[in-house]
Amino acid sequence: MRRITMMLTLLSMLFFVVGCTSDKAVDSKTVLPDDIPNFVQESDLETINWERKAVEFGDRGIIGNENKSGVIGADMPSLSSQKWMWHLWGIENPVATKLTVVGLHKETGTVHQILTTGWTTNLSGENNGANAHAPSNVKIPKAGEWAILLYTDEKLFDVLVYEIKE
Repeated sequence: MRRITMMLTLLSMLFFVVGCTSDKAVDSKTVLPDDIPNFVQESDLETINWERKAVEFGDRGIIGNENKSGVIGADMPSLSSQKWMWHLWGIENPVATKLTVVGLHKETGTVHQILTTGWTTNLSGENNGANAHAPSNVKIPKAGEWAILLYTDEKLFDVLVYEIKE
């Protein structure tokens, strides 16, 4: 009888551990929205360096990663719709290049479209020292730390990490 009680206890503990481990694995997996462009990969989200925060550079109030990408308008991030001007360096043919913007909320692990007109917008030529720029309206759905993934020519170009407040 003692042996049966011991076996039942061990089996119960095993089921409990397996059940908890299984739930945790499901919760940590980020699910991409159905309408996201197919070149955006979950592996892109897993390589984000959350310690590499966007910083202000230059004399125009651009906040981003110097000599790579940045935004005018991100200095007052809020949850209300606002205008941001994207700037990118190293783009050879801006008019023929499309910019796709993907937002990842760190705390929830949810992926969002933040451009109000869709996932992708057209780039224009030089502006404020950058090789390419694009004006847009953005809507950040919730406060917190955000990674903004920028794709050009369907390839990950840069990641901007911002703290968005209410």
